[in-house]
Amino acid sequence: MDGNTFYFEIEQQIMIWLQSVFGDAGLYIGTFFSQFGELVIMICIIGFVYWCYDKDMGKQLGVAIVTAVCLNPLVKNIALRTRPYMDNGSIKCLRAPTDANEDVLNIAAQGYSFPSGHATHSASVFGFFPFKFKHKFFLVCAIVIPFLVGLSRVMLGVHYPTDVICGWIMGYGVTFLIVFLQKRVKRKWLMHLIIFVLCSVGIFYCKSEDYFTAIGVMAGVFLAFPFEERFVKFENTRKPLFCVLRLAGGGIGFAILDWLFKLPFTHEFLHNGTLVSFLVRSARYFIVVFLLIGVYPMIFKYIEGTKKAKK
Repeated sequence: MDGNTFYFEIEQQIMIWLQSVFGDAGLYIGTFFSQFGELVIMICIIGFVYWCYDKDMGKQLGVAIVTAVCLNPLVKNIALRTRPYMDNGSIKCLRAPTDANEDVLNIAAQGYSFPSGHATHSASVFGFFPFKFKHKFFLVCAIVIPFLVGLSRVMLGVHYPTDVICGWIMGYGVTFLIVFLQKRVKRKWLMHLIIFVLCSVGIFYCKSEDYFTAIGVMAGVFLAFPFEERFVKFENTRKPLFCVLRLAGGGIGFAILDWLFKLPFTHEFLHNGTLVSFLVRSARYFIVVFLLIGVYPMIFKYIEGTKKAKK
């Protein structure tokens, strides 16, 4: 995979200055704040809102984040911007952008730079809550957390400032648009179908695994929601123990299903960069997400039914 090099001179100067000021501590500071833009954290937040706090809110949040997560690699695979440390030897890569097991200079493994996925994810998720909760705390979090996430990516040397700024714009913009449409569109399935079809254009030109992961997740989410509404209809819970159990069960379920659906394939096949391997990746994530969002909540109903029967 080849890439394009483009940047403003001041961007490199800012990055070199940040790394010189923070020194070795920049690794630990940057790594800590980057976690708030990791998909694992995003999934935990969505899981809590959807499985425990408010199912309808969780669906809105889910649509916003999967749209943002899918849009990000669509743009990345057009810009094809290389990482800052690949363009200037004075900028250090303090932490591998994507895969710690691969060479940091391997573009295929580490992905493209523009726009920042972490900035997009954090802005999309944390930018959602001020629309639902009017308390200033959520507005502050929606600004401060994405800012720190974006700053951490620049500090680690894996994103230019413009990568981060455009990531913020994308994340906030997608969330605002989804919240706006959710209030006005009655046929949610039609809105989801249009979003999916528009995002599917990446099949024809995207060459990175993150896109095919995202489009598989999107398909799973969009089909799981109507399935749950028709066949499951689980109820939310605010009880701390049940919330923990639901989240733990979801995490364990994901780990088992992800491992199970990898078994028929070799590591080499799953990461060989061919269209077939990409489509297999999308199919895997589609099945896993559909099962966790649409089918897994049946267990909640069974447990609740068992409790009521004992009373």
